[in-house]
Amino acid sequence: MSRRARVAAALVVMLALLLGGPGRIASASGCLLPPVDTPITRPFDAPACRWCAGHRGVNYAPGPGTPVRAAAAGTVTFSGVVVDIRYVVVRHADGILATYGGLESSHLVAGAVVAAGAVVGRSGPELYFGLRTGPDEYIDPAPLLGQLVVPPYLVPTDGTGRRPPPPARLEC
Repeated sequence: MSRRARVAAALVVMLALLLGGPGRIASASGCLLPPVDTPITRPFDAPACRWCAGHRGVNYAPGPGTPVRAAAAGTVTFSGVVVDIRYVVVRHADGILATYGGLESSHLVAGAVVAAGAVVGRSGPELYFGLRTGPDEYIDPAPLLGQLVVPPYLVPTDGTGRRPPPPARLEC
């Protein structure tokens, strides 16, 4: 079975395992943290029908072992392997389910509570990130993701050591 077929099968199995409720499409801050600090390599492609082909999330290529962070605070509803692919699903307070797939490892178990920005696992070579408002209601995560920005700061020009930058802030 091809990788694409395994991923499609994994998504179908996950739909059967996970039930989602309706929710609003906004986090408390107005946007979500990106799960990794790399560009999206494969965008969302909405399917024409419930069972039609499409890409129900976005993909990143962060490199194996990269920390994957929670887009918002929530509770883990699923953590495990489906068709050789490790997934973690987190339900946010607004009801949205965030799915992190293609993980190399994760220490989380169902029922665990995670804070926004907490590590949900370590990525494999490719990371899938998807959002659902219900069992079959996928939404494009890209417009909801903010960008982590390091504010400008002064650096010495006299040869002394550089100090660390200030913490990045989320811009929506």
